[in-house]
Amino acid sequence: MLALFLSAFVTLFVVIDPPGCAPIYAGLVSEATSRQAAVMALRACLIATAILIVFALFGENLLGALHIELNSFRLAGGIMLFLIALDMVFEKRTQRREERVEKVRAHNAQTPEVDDVSVFPMAMPMIAGPGSIATIMLLMGRAEGTEQTLAIFAALGAVMVLTLAALIAAKPLMRLLGAQVEAVITRLLGVLLAALAAQYVIDGVKAVLG
Repeated sequence: MLALFLSAFVTLFVVIDPPGCAPIYAGLVSEATSRQAAVMALRACLIATAILIVFALFGENLLGALHIELNSFRLAGGIMLFLIALDMVFEKRTQRREERVEKVRAHNAQTPEVDDVSVFPMAMPMIAGPGSIATIMLLMGRAEGTEQTLAIFAALGAVMVLTLAALIAAKPLMRLLGAQVEAVITRLLGVLLAALAAQYVIDGVKAVLG
């Protein structure tokens, strides 16, 4: 059970990438007060958690309604995660996130009030994006029994708590780490995610051929 928790925790942590979300969030809330930033961080994490739980519980039924087998989703999800890993290694994911930040900040510059960024782009697509949705569905597809399901939800909860902490501490965290250290962490997480994605594809191929 502990092994499943750790595996789910590492996978979700790498995909959601709290260290990578922190600098993005810091840029989005640069004009907000500390209290406003904390409230938006909490709201973003709660909304993202609700979205992921819905897909964890009902995602398989949705696939069934669309006549998509879970093994097909494993293959597609593994390929998707591998592409995300490539983006992380080559920093394309960070570049796209920064482009989103610039668009939101440009919009904020046209309005005197601080915009609420908790739903978009933080909750979706940065935290509960295609990668994390695919990941939670893949993890739930491998869970057997209530105990394993609870272990995966516990891992999700732990990752979301760390994500909330990273968002709240985004500004001082970036001052502490710096851009270069953040880039190194992102690349290392990308390599780990690539290996996990490859395992998902291997599992899917084995299930289809077996």
